[in-house]
Amino acid sequence: MTGSTSATFCSIAAEAAAGDAMRLSMLVFYALPAFVVALPTIPVYIVLPTLYGVELGLGLTATGLVLLAARLFDTVSDPLVGALSDRFALCGWRRKPWIAVGAAIAGLGLYMVLNPPSKVDGFYLLIWALVLYAGWTMVVVPYMAWGAELSDNYDERTRVTAWREGIGLLGLLGAGAIVAAATAADWSERQAIAVLAWVAIALGLLAFPLLLCRVPEVPQERPLPASRTDRPLKAAAFALAGNGPFVRLLAAWFLNGLANGIPATLFFLYLEYGLGAGQAQRPLFVLLYFLSAIVAVPAWKAASTSLGKHRAWCWAMALACIAFVTVPWVPQGAFVAFALICAVTGAALGADLALPPSIQADVLDYGALRSGRARAGLLFAFWGMSTKLALALSAGFALWAVEAAGFDPDRPSAAGISALSVIYALVPVVIKATAIALVWRFPLTAEKHAVIQRALRRQRARWHKGRKAVS
Repeated sequence: MTGSTSATFCSIAAEAAAGDAMRLSMLVFYALPAFVVALPTIPVYIVLPTLYGVELGLGLTATGLVLLAARLFDTVSDPLVGALSDRFALCGWRRKPWIAVGAAIAGLGLYMVLNPPSKVDGFYLLIWALVLYAGWTMVVVPYMAWGAELSDNYDERTRVTAWREGIGLLGLLGAGAIVAAATAADWSERQAIAVLAWVAIALGLLAFPLLLCRVPEVPQERPLPASRTDRPLKAAAFALAGNGPFVRLLAAWFLNGLANGIPATLFFLYLEYGLGAGQAQRPLFVLLYFLSAIVAVPAWKAASTSLGKHRAWCWAMALACIAFVTVPWVPQGAFVAFALICAVTGAALGADLALPPSIQADVLDYGALRSGRARAGLLFAFWGMSTKLALALSAGFALWAVEAAGFDPDRPSAAGISALSVIYALVPVVIKATAIALVWRFPLTAEKHAVIQRALRRQRARWHKGRKAVS
């Protein structure tokens, strides 16, 4: 590690020890790539099946199988990238090289996937989807781990995640605005998402160099000898499995992901058949939902300081449950009532995005105290795998459940629409209640985290002292 980088880190550590807040400019430079990553998310996950399966004539079944194969690879690659970014450094950097290379790979994959030729086959989609997902993983896993390492302060970590997730939500809104503007200019959907790809690549050329050049990477502290900390992937995974707070938090995150994924899958079906919203109204509910999440993020940051992160997250999930419970009793055409539900559940989403990753960073310290290495990359790799698995299972369950319950979009009946409303709203309430039960008495409070931090400092001091004595 260079002297200037070491000096920068020492300065940050001194600020953290003194209780000073991280510089705003550093937060902005760190969070900007979240906007770029979020921009193409909706087109990649929602538009691709229609683009390749229908417009380009590949067929829905073939397209679905190709995308499933690519996503399975994407899930498996997460722990590999996480473990490698933990274990190996280039010029003293563990996160930056992965992000730099991954951003270039993802940019190429994004362009090729969203700008296909007029004639394509399944091989074209598979290759470029694999390139895109591989690049995305190489960026996102080290990027999340880096955020957890920027500060060891309990509340400051929430500030970091709040900025990152808030700007990511702005990226989702920005994608909608770009597509809407292109549509208003009488461009086709295919042309609109091609423009979105170019915008994401152009902004990435600005945001990622700022991240890599202006945000210091924190060096890995190694309180135990190398022979006890450098473990292969399998042993590291077993070490994480023995980390009780990590397993508990991961289970709650997975359950909450299921609870959020079910209504997300059924959202437009409910709007059309349950609420009776037309094409003009449906995008407005989506906009309100994400705007509410953005607006609520600072409030959840403040709540986490006074209540504790895990309790603030529990109250957010409880608020979402209260709102969802009312959905089956909302009559068709009650747009104002449902707008209020969207505002409340959107606000709860702000907590879902900002608080759990900050708690995960505290779990990192607990793991470091127990085993001698935090393994942030591997920790957030399993976090990403859990998210992807929850989204996949929620989509499969939701669509199967509404069909099994008798809902038929071609011949909607009152009983079928009622079943749609129950599965859309009440099933997630039960799942979220289970997540709340897991998190409510979560052991890593601010006070206990402070004890862990003091123990880590003493442990590192003893190790460094012993190392000097040996040398």
